[in-house]
Amino acid sequence: MMKKIGITGQNGFVGSHLYNTLGLYPDKFERINFEREFFDNQEKLDEFVAQCDVIIHLAAMNRHPDPEVIYNNNIDLVKKLIGSLEKTNSKSHILFSSSSQEEKDNLYGKSKKEGRELLANWAETSGGKFTGMVIPNVFGPFGKPNYNSFIATFCYKLTHGQTPGIDNDGEVKLIYVGELVQEIISQIESEESNILYEVSSTSVNKVSEVLLKLENYKNLYFDNGEIPVLASRFDLNLFNTFRCYFDIKNHYPVKFPQHIDPRGAFVEIIRLGIGGQCSFSTTVPGITRGNHFHTRKIERFSVIKGKALIQLRKIDTGEVFDYYLDGNEPAYVDMPIWYTHNIKNIGEEELYTIFWINEPFNSEDADTYFLDV
Repeated sequence: MMKKIGITGQNGFVGSHLYNTLGLYPDKFERINFEREFFDNQEKLDEFVAQCDVIIHLAAMNRHPDPEVIYNNNIDLVKKLIGSLEKTNSKSHILFSSSSQEEKDNLYGKSKKEGRELLANWAETSGGKFTGMVIPNVFGPFGKPNYNSFIATFCYKLTHGQTPGIDNDGEVKLIYVGELVQEIISQIESEESNILYEVSSTSVNKVSEVLLKLENYKNLYFDNGEIPVLASRFDLNLFNTFRCYFDIKNHYPVKFPQHIDPRGAFVEIIRLGIGGQCSFSTTVPGITRGNHFHTRKIERFSVIKGKALIQLRKIDTGEVFDYYLDGNEPAYVDMPIWYTHNIKNIGEEELYTIFWINEPFNSEDADTYFLDV
């Protein structure tokens, strides 16, 4: 049975990842659209709540100069949601995003703990279902620097000519946003109440250790195009996070150094610390390949002969990036995750393209989702 899912904070860091991932399962989930202004429009909020089988309450404030503003805002959002649940006599399963800050002496943590308790009380008195998820520090692509995580801040600074600094080099429990999304989906599917569900971190790292890895990615990959050794799932997730902070409009295409002598030219396409699959294609004039995106794979398109247009678009935006490549000046474009992409032969001769991807193709787990740019 298909479930109707609503996400408050749908356009936020975790919310957008959850919304987009649910969209990969159209036979299981129907996404009910949510807008921030619904909290200020009782009729719209009631209409949203009444449609949902499951509501994931992610909307919250976590940064503001005045902590009282954070506390009041977050409690107010919970109370407005409860008011609408009561008014519509909803029996939805409510999943609440709380934080490991709950037990710390700050008003953000207090707002999360009290918000969780208010929703648990609603479920007990109304016969609804409730799951309070206490979540460790989350990192991943498209997080806001100086807001969502220190990793977002480090990635942004390293790719924008700035130098990151460390205020407190402690150990941090982390979870990748894609892993958190799968945890949330498992709770959606379980249908069981769990007033206090502590989500386990998937890695523990010192801040300086994370920065050292990111500086290595900057030196090898950002500056020189070399794919670094990725020895763990955390490394892969951190690397894919780092790649999403490039100013891709101006970073690509990257031209290859050519070594030319009387015999012709030699061009090194990719240098890497990991394996993967390398292939090539010929494309006749006017034909377009691709129009798909990946959620974990690292991929490089290298044009070595002919003229090509490579296009990228982050799937939940309308902005399309166009890159024109010419085999007379061999160049490459790497595909960030969650960007649908294609390549078109815009010349009059066959187009020769070399493709590299970091894992061999597996039809049972292709991580390839078709969507026109």
